[in-house]
Amino acid sequence: MKCCLYAIVALIYYGITAAAFADETPFLQSLAGDWIGGGMMKRSTSSPPINLDCNFKTQASGVALSMKGTCRGMIVVTRAVSANIKANGTQYAGTYIGPSGGVSGLQGRRNGDAINLAVQWSRIINGDRSATMTIQRVDDNAIRIRTVDKDPASGQQVVTSEINLRRN
Repeated sequence: MKCCLYAIVALIYYGITAAAFADETPFLQSLAGDWIGGGMMKRSTSSPPINLDCNFKTQASGVALSMKGTCRGMIVVTRAVSANIKANGTQYAGTYIGPSGGVSGLQGRRNGDAINLAVQWSRIINGDRSATMTIQRVDDNAIRIRTVDKDPASGQQVVTSEINLRRN
């Protein structure tokens, strides 16, 4: 009888765990597609914003999401950016390659229509190596990618990039 109880508990646990993994697939699939839009970025928390025009191609495969794109600022400067994240239950982890080309780490979780990620920069930016990034589904045909960093002088949180995209 005791072994049957353990088996039932194990089946319930694995059923809940499997459901948690499966739950992220539809959300990630809703982010797949070709996206265009724009926004701004700051070279540092105290610098003026640079307007951006961006194109992204996003692919979802099961619990993995790949975002590859280019953003153009100041009319002549074009940079590749990308993110690859994977869900493991309710946790997300992956990498981000920004305009500087360094590979930064991402780790976080989804809350509603937003994936909230801690960023571990590949080098010191704005006085440290940490920031936050949110990838948010605004509606069925719009997403927002926002990065927030702490200003080393004031200690205040500053939006250092925000890209608003529409499905192409």
